[in-house]
Amino acid sequence: MDRQQAHQLLDRLSPAQFTAVAQLLEVLATGPEPLLRSLSQAPVEDDEITPETAAALERSRASLARGEGMPHDEILREFGLTK
Repeated sequence: MDRQQAHQLLDRLSPAQFTAVAQLLEVLATGPEPLLRSLSQAPVEDDEITPETAAALERSRASLARGEGMPHDEILREFGLTK
């Protein structure tokens, strides 16, 4: 694939897709160092897990262990990422 083909593909993307690809390209072009540095400087979350959250996590783990799950389309809809 040459640059012209890549540009043609970029022109066919939706604005959201273009943004995602542009962010990925930025990471690839600058290397992992900025990301690693940012992650290493991020504060550690020290919130305690409430009993309600612990119960929800356990229900999720049990559901996954039974082979149950949520369809990808449903997850996208839940986060407002589909039309």
